[in-house]
Amino acid sequence: MKRMKPILHRMALAAIALVAILAARPALAFDTTAQYAVLMDAATGAVLWEKDGDVRMHPASMSKLMTLSMLFDALKSGTVKLTDEFPVSEHAWRAGGTTSGSSTMFAQVGSRIPVEVLIQGIIVQSANDGCITVAEALKGSEPEFAAAMTERAKELGLTDSTFANSTGWPDPNQMMTAHDLARLARHIIYDFPEYYHYFSEKEFTWNGIHQENRNPALYLDPTVDGLKTGHTEASGFGLVVSAKRGDERLILVLNGMPTNKARAEESVRVLDWGFRSFKKYQIFAKGAAVENAPVWQGTYSQVPLVAGNDVSLIMTPDQRKGMKVSVNYSSPVKAPIAAGQQLGTLRIEVPDKPVQEIPLLAGANVDRLGIFGRAMNALKHMIFGA
Repeated sequence: MKRMKPILHRMALAAIALVAILAARPALAFDTTAQYAVLMDAATGAVLWEKDGDVRMHPASMSKLMTLSMLFDALKSGTVKLTDEFPVSEHAWRAGGTTSGSSTMFAQVGSRIPVEVLIQGIIVQSANDGCITVAEALKGSEPEFAAAMTERAKELGLTDSTFANSTGWPDPNQMMTAHDLARLARHIIYDFPEYYHYFSEKEFTWNGIHQENRNPALYLDPTVDGLKTGHTEASGFGLVVSAKRGDERLILVLNGMPTNKARAEESVRVLDWGFRSFKKYQIFAKGAAVENAPVWQGTYSQVPLVAGNDVSLIMTPDQRKGMKVSVNYSSPVKAPIAAGQQLGTLRIEVPDKPVQEIPLLAGANVDRLGIFGRAMNALKHMIFGA
C-alpha cells in the first residue's frame, strides 16, 4: 500500500552538508523601481526573487558579458592567450571608438592590443571598440561573432537570448532576459574563476586616458566584486552585480531604471534585503536515513530510505515555519532490495514555492529470505496479520 508519512522539523535540523539546493521563484512582498529584476543564489542557481525575470528586454552593455564569455572560452581552450595581440580595424574604430560617441577605450585604428588589455577595457571602460576588436579576431566579423554568441547562449541554457552585435548597441535582435543574464553571470563566476578578478577593478588607463569602472555598487558596497552595467534609451539603466558575504554569494540583475542614481541605490538596497532575508536551511545529508521502511520477506525487517544527494532549501524564516516534509512509498517493500534502488519520494512543500519531490533510495542491500524463512513469515502473517 502507498504510505505518506510526515517528517518532523527536528529531523530537518539534523542535516550536515549542502550540495543540491532546490530552485524556486517565491512571490514575496518586496518590490523595486526596476522594471525587470532577478535575485539568484550563486552557488545553486536558485532564483530567490524576481520581477518579470523571464520577459525579453534590451540588455544594452550588459550583453558584453556574453562577448567576454566567448573570449574566456577561447582562453580556456588554449586557442587564445592573454598575451596575444588583436588588431584594431577601421570598423572597430569608427563603430566603437572615439568617433562613435559611445563608451570606448580609445583604441587607435591599426594598433594591436593585448587580449588582457581588451578584457580590462571591456569590463572597466565598457569599451565598444574593444568588443568589436575581439569579435573580429575570434570570428572574422561582428555579424559572424553575434551568430556564434546566440548559438553559444543556447548551449548554456540561455534560451531567451539573441544577439546582433558584440556591444549591446540597440537592435531588435539584441534581446535577453534578466534570468538569462543572471545565469550568464553565474557561468562566468564559476567556470572562469581565473578571470573573474578583472570585474572588481575600479579603474583602468589605456592610450593615456584614465577611466573608472561604471559599476556604482563597487564603490557603495565592499562585498560587491562584479559584474557589468548597461544603459541605452531603449533599456533604461541596468546592471548585473554579484556580492559575497561570508560563504554566501548572490547575483542580482536589475534593468529598466530611470536614472543612474536609482540604479546605484537599488543595487545596494536589494542586495542588503537579499542577504538579510534568505537563509540556507539544511534538510537531509546524503546517505542519512529519512525513514525506515518495513521489508517483506527480507533478511532484515527494515531498510533505510536515503536521499542520493545532500538536500537544503533557501528560504525566508517565515517560509521555513510553513514547510511540510513527507515521505511517500509502497509499504512493505518486497525483498530483494539493492542499495541505490529508488523506493519512494521525499515531498517538500514550502509557501510560495513549487512542490519539490526528491527520489528516496534504498540505503542498504536486503536479501530475500530462504524458502524456510519465507514460509515462517507467511505463517506469522496468517496468524498475527501484517
